Amino acid sequence: MNNYVTDAINLKSYNLNDADKIILMYSKDKGLIKGVAKGVKKPKSKLGARMDLLVANTLQLFKGRSLDTIIQAQTINNFRKSREDIDKLMYSSYISELVVNFGEGSENTAKEIYELLYKALNRISAAENKKDAMIAVIKFQLKLLLILGLCVELDVCLCCQEQILEDEMFFSSGMGGIICKECNKTLGIPLKMHHKIRDFLLAMLQFDFDYISDYDSKATEKVCEVCFNLLDEYIKTHTNKKQKSIKVLKELAV
Repeated sequence: MNNYVTDAINLKSYNLNDADKIILMYSKDKGLIKGVAKGVKKPKSKLGARMDLLVANTLQLFKGRSLDTIIQAQTINNFRKSREDIDKLMYSSYISELVVNFGEGSENTAKEIYELLYKALNRISAAENKKDAMIAVIKFQLKLLLILGLCVELDVCLCCQEQILEDEMFFSSGMGGIICKECNKTLGIPLKMHHKIRDFLLAMLQFDFDYISDYDSKATEKVCEVCFNLLDEYIKTHTNKKQKSIKVLKELAV
């Protein structure tokens, strides 16, 4: 059989001709896939809004030689509330860009990444405020890096391998995590990290995505901004692809 069914989230789209589009999606079974949505640009298309970006669908596709063709789509979640709020929309776009940039060759972890992306998009959509949306993004950043084998070291010093118990430590994106004050006397890393920031990040990494801890409740928007920017800088050291949405997010923060 050349037909197959999978759940997938729309990440990017490209015009193919006057009527058709190519949709780049992240699927639960196969990771990144591309499918042709024939006639989707026509007013009476059966696919229509189901092919909008950041929509999760159950799809039936026909497997072609170079490109698959989307035959049917049934929407699972269109994360509607994110389309009504510019901050939510841009945070959703940011995490979808991360999946595009890191998703190539991730077939073995496709289910984990799909479910993480779905949970993050759903949490951002349902967030009551900007802080809650940012917490969902921070959890996504940390857990995606963990799945990809690029996890940030937040427990022990990267140099001496001792657990850091002091209030202050240092953070190196290039080295991959935290450095104690003693080891940093020779390294001279400028970026300081307070233990409360480290503890917050550890909680976001270790707890289940859906678990609401005391750290979630007590965090401020400022703490979330610091953590988001720190992780974004860390991510930049592991990819040469630019995140287009990060520029917009920085403009919104001004």
